[in-house]
Amino acid sequence: MRIYLVRHGETTYNRDGLGLGRDDVPLTDLGLEQARRTCEYFQSHHVDAIYTSPLERAAAFARAMCRDGEPVITDALLELDVGETEGMPFGEMRKRYPDFLRLWAGADAPTAVMPGGESLADVDARVTPFLNRLREGDAGSVALVTHNFVIRVILCRLVGLPLTAFRSFAVDLASVSIIDADGGRATILRLNDICHVQGLEP
Repeated sequence: MRIYLVRHGETTYNRDGLGLGRDDVPLTDLGLEQARRTCEYFQSHHVDAIYTSPLERAAAFARAMCRDGEPVITDALLELDVGETEGMPFGEMRKRYPDFLRLWAGADAPTAVMPGGESLADVDARVTPFLNRLREGDAGSVALVTHNFVIRVILCRLVGLPLTAFRSFAVDLASVSIIDADGGRATILRLNDICHVQGLEP
C-alpha cells in the first residue's frame, strides 16, 4: 500500500504563529493557492481513496484533490486538541504553562497533556487503529489529508519509531510525504515534499 500524507495549507493561525488545534479556521488566500497547487501535484499521482480530517483547512485540500466524488471524513485524523493554548502566541504559552512545557520538551512529551486538551498518546490511540484498518484493506494507495501532529504520529508508527521521535520529522504546510507500507515494513519514499508550492509568496 502507498500512503500519501498531506498537511493542510496556511491559516491565519499558522501565519501569525498561534497555537492551532481544533479551531476550525479557514485557509488564507495563500492556503487556497497551496491547495490548488497540491491538486495539480496529485494529477500525476493516482490514489484509490482520500481520507480527511473534518476541519475545513484539511477538508478544503481533500476536496480540491478529489477528481470524482467526495473525500472520506474521519475524526481519526483530527489534530491534537491543544486546549487552552488554542490561538495563543508561544511567548504567552511559555509564561502561563512553564510546567507543561518542561514536560513537552523532555522524554515524557508523548504523555504530556495539553492544558485542557489531550496528549500525543491520545492522538496515537485514535490514529493507529485507523491505520491498521487501512493496511488490512484492499486499497493500493490512499491519501490522508490532515495536520502537523497527526502526521508526526503516523510517521512514527509506520516506520516503527517510538512517539518520542515525533520531533525527528519536518512537516511543513502543504507538504506531501509518501510511504510504501508492505506487511509489517514501511519505506519512506518522500518526506516533507514542498516542491509543488515553492515560490509562493507568504
